[in-house]
Order: sequence, then structure tokens, then C-alpha cells
Amino acid sequence: MTRYRNGGLFLTLCLIWGTTFVAISAGLLHFPPVLLAAFRYDLAAVLLLAYVYHTEAAWRPRGRNEWAEVAVGAVFLIAAYHAFLFTGQQYTTAATAAIIVSLTPILSAGFSRVFVPEYSLTPIGVGGLLLGVAGVVVIARPDPANLLSSDVVATGLIFCAASAMALGSVLSRRIESSLPTLTMQAWAMLGGAILMHAVSASMGEPISVGAWTHPEAIGSLAFLVIVSSVLGFFLYFTLLENLGPVELNMVSYVAPAIAAVVGWLYLGDEIYPSTVFGFVLIAVGFVLTKRRFIARELSTLKAEQTAD
Repeated sequence: MTRYRNGGLFLTLCLIWGTTFVAISAGLLHFPPVLLAAFRYDLAAVLLLAYVYHTEAAWRPRGRNEWAEVAVGAVFLIAAYHAFLFTGQQYTTAATAAIIVSLTPILSAGFSRVFVPEYSLTPIGVGGLLLGVAGVVVIARPDPANLLSSDVVATGLIFCAASAMALGSVLSRRIESSLPTLTMQAWAMLGGAILMHAVSASMGEPISVGAWTHPEAIGSLAFLVIVSSVLGFFLYFTLLENLGPVELNMVSYVAPAIAAVVGWLYLGDEIYPSTVFGFVLIAVGFVLTKRRFIARELSTLKAEQTAD
């Protein structure tokens, strides 16, 4: 019964996070990108902070390590990731953004090699990393005569988003902290939102309150706050405890398919053959990079099924 419950939660999370990229594209029709990301986490942080205040004994960070963990989350996992993602997604489809973001686990392995001395990539792992990066290049379809085309710039910005997420994940694992994960996320959301408001102001993003009252604008922001951020993170951390990080990483490879279908139905997005081929390269790169962990998870799952 637990296996079926986890499977249902996994599919729900895939549906939520796949649709999230479509909600971002819809919101970008009405909001400036960094300001939209800041609004998303203003509201999500308030909701999550209220929750952890009433449910967690350690509802706020204490000590240098806990604040350092929050700072890494605010800078890399929230502010940098979402500022780059939302800005890049103005110029590409939801599915393309989801596919490039699926490179994150591969980039995490690369950053781990740099920042965690005991972690080493084998030649096959290095090949997987290069294959994933090649997938991004295929998706970008760079034209040597026009390397600043909107497709290339969008891909580059979203690649920066995935890199920020991967780097933040690796750095946060190096910090010894007993802060509950939800508490860290809540404070990181708040700090990241403040940083993004500062970036938005420095960029001179226009403030058009009239555009924000459009039903689609309200609906996309509500989805991003309540469904994607709050419900999505609850499901993620529930599944992280039940499934483990390797199996949960597969969300990144189901979400693009959902983003493609929903984007086609709602926004009329096109899917190019090069985008599909790039996704295949990234998925194969993930399998090569994480093959040991995948084999371990499959062995554990097989043992559990035999025991049942």
C-alpha cells in the first residue's frame, strides 16, 4: 500500500512541477520576470513561515551554520535560480525550460567533484556530464553567425539557473546544520524574495498594477505560490524521506513531458525535434552519471519486493 501511495504522490509532484513551467510562461505575459519570481516567494515564504512557526520547535535559524545554510539557499536555490529561469523563459517554451533544468542532477555531480574532495567522477561519469551539456547545446541550436539570438540567450540563462541550483545543493550539503529542512526553506524563500526585489528594482523592471489584475495573472501567481511552492515542497520532502534522492530525481525527467503537453494545450507551444533529441542526451547523461546510485536503488527495490 505504501508503494502505491508513494507512486501516487510521485505522479502528483510530476504533474505539479511540470505544469509549473507553463504557469511561469503564463505569468510572464503580465509580470516582469524577476518581479514575478519575487512575488511568488513573498507569498510562499509567509505561508511556509506561518506553518513552521506552529509545527516546528526550531522555527528559526540559530547559530552561524544554520544562518549560513539559509544564506546559501536564499542566494543560489531561490534568488539566482529563479531570476535566471524566469528571465530566460521569456524567450523559450515551458518544455524547453523544463528540459534544461533537468540537467541539474548532472551538474550537481560535476560540482560535487570540485567541492567534495572524496567524491570523484569516473571517466563514464565525466562522459555523462559532457553528454548532458551537449544536450543543452543541441536544444540551443546556436548559429555561429548569431550567437546572441533569443534561443541561445534563453538557453544560456536557464543553464545558469540549473547551475545555480546544482551549486547551491552541493554547498548546502557541506554545511553541518540541524535546522529542519522546512524551516530552512521558509527562511531561504524570504531571503531570496528580498534579494529578487532588489535585483528587480536595480533592473528598472516596470510596475504595472493594471496588468497584474488580469485573471490569468492572478491565476498563474496563485498556482505558483500555493500549488508549486507550498504543496510542491511538502510533497517533495515527503517523497525525499520515503524514496531517497536518486529515485526522486526522476521527477526532473517526467516534468518536461508534462510541460510539453500542457504548454501545447494551453499556450500552443511547439516542440522541435532538436528539443526532443537534446532531452534524450540529457536523460542518458543522467543515467551514466548516476548509474551507481540507480543500480543501488534498483537492488534495494528488488530486495523489498522479494521480501514482500
